[in-house]
Amino acid sequence: MKSYQELLRLNKEWATQKLKENPGYFKKLAKQQKPQFLWIGCSDSRVPANEVTGTQPGEIFVHRNIANLVIHTDVNLLSVLEYAVEHLKVKHVIVCGHYGCGGVKAAMSNDDYNQVLNMWLRVIKDVYRNNRTELDAIADINARADRLVELNVKEQAEKLCKTSIIQKAWKERKAPYIHGWVYGLGDGLLKEIISIKPDFDSIDPIYLYENI
Repeated sequence: MKSYQELLRLNKEWATQKLKENPGYFKKLAKQQKPQFLWIGCSDSRVPANEVTGTQPGEIFVHRNIANLVIHTDVNLLSVLEYAVEHLKVKHVIVCGHYGCGGVKAAMSNDDYNQVLNMWLRVIKDVYRNNRTELDAIADINARADRLVELNVKEQAEKLCKTSIIQKAWKERKAPYIHGWVYGLGDGLLKEIISIKPDFDSIDPIYLYENI
């Protein structure tokens, strides 16, 4: 059996088991989704949002990209953010990175990954440059990478607050809260790095939008 055919077989087993446990499972799931959370995570296959949080389908709205970046020109990310915040009315937005992130490690090197990846990793390099004194003081390269993972999560969470999408929601409904977490591949635990309340005082005035 081909590897992709194995996925189809496992899907049938999963669907059959779900129906045995609850005959109305898929009918209920198909009606609507009302997640309280938007998860902006890394594309790494070892960090599935539902599994690491112990949640069920329909409880978390998910966007993933390499190294869980929030880039102000990324229409894909912004469309997900806008839909989750304005239409689904999520209460929390979580940026979740993970220790041992390949994207972060790549950004720490001087290797050429060709134009598109170079452009993407540049965002993480900027995080390193802005925190160079702290990071260069960490002798162990793996510990330094782990700290950059944490700083990157913090930076991306703070970037969310600079969007008009989040600021409009804060003004209209005092939500969502913004969170930055890091997942440990070695122990399966989530670590909170930053939590931001719907408070405009946390944003540098240059990023504030008027009349939104």
